[in-house]
Amino acid sequence: MKFPARGLYAITQTDNKSIATLLREVEQVLSGGAVVVQYRDKNPKNARLLASELAKLCHQYHAPLIINDDVELALQVAADGVHLGKEDGAVAHARQRLGNDAIIGVSCYNSVDRAIAAQRDGADYVAFGRFFTSSSKPLAAPADINTLHEAKRVLTVPIVAIGGILPDNGGQLLNAGADLLAVIGGLFTAQPEHAARAYRDLF
Repeated sequence: MKFPARGLYAITQTDNKSIATLLREVEQVLSGGAVVVQYRDKNPKNARLLASELAKLCHQYHAPLIINDDVELALQVAADGVHLGKEDGAVAHARQRLGNDAIIGVSCYNSVDRAIAAQRDGADYVAFGRFFTSSSKPLAAPADINTLHEAKRVLTVPIVAIGGILPDNGGQLLNAGADLLAVIGGLFTAQPEHAARAYRDLF
């Protein structure tokens, strides 16, 4: 499955939720228009089972499932790809393990140089952020919106923006050069489908 060129990139919010609740919320977000889902879980209990169920669900909606940080889990559940932070190993290793068709994304924080290197190494997309105050990533270093302008000028892979993005501030990131908006907290509210539609309308 190819990585989408544009759209809403949903990232799971797993804390204190049952598998059934999480799957229900993700399905609502997909129904609302998310084009890709990342399974992110900092305190995993049933990661393999949950990731496997998420993969099935995403594929019903023709959306790729990306696994955060964990190349081996992505391999085990036949996910569509993996997202790598700076501590998660090289693109080449992930490509070797997951194959030529896997989607590999790389966190680039506020560094266009890191993004250029990731693209050169074969990444399928790059992510910058956080752009706004974020409850999911409160300690993450801030990124500058000018980074998106520069990245758009020099990169050919899709650009993902993350960090505190809401329907009322996401438009400025798209205008600056982001292709996809990655959202956690703003999506998994009392009405995930309604929230997803509000983001989808930005595109």
